[in-house]
Amino acid sequence: MTGDLDSWLAAAGRELGLDPAEVPTKAVLDVARDVAHGVVRPAAPVTAYLMGVAVGRGADPAEVADRLSELALAWSDPTP
Repeated sequence: MTGDLDSWLAAAGRELGLDPAEVPTKAVLDVARDVAHGVVRPAAPVTAYLMGVAVGRGADPAEVADRLSELALAWSDPTP
């Protein structure tokens, strides 16, 4: 991670009472990249939020990241 990212995550974590060390940052960034490039850019932050909700409800972060990346990489627009 970069210094700016580390600093931001530390500040955001303090603000929310969370330990950023517990966040699978690389997995979140990888999912966001896959969604932004494979689906549509605005879907990336919303998908990261969905990932957080799923993990907050007890899902395994690595499994969620793998499933979402696979979905994004295989995505084709279902609209005609």
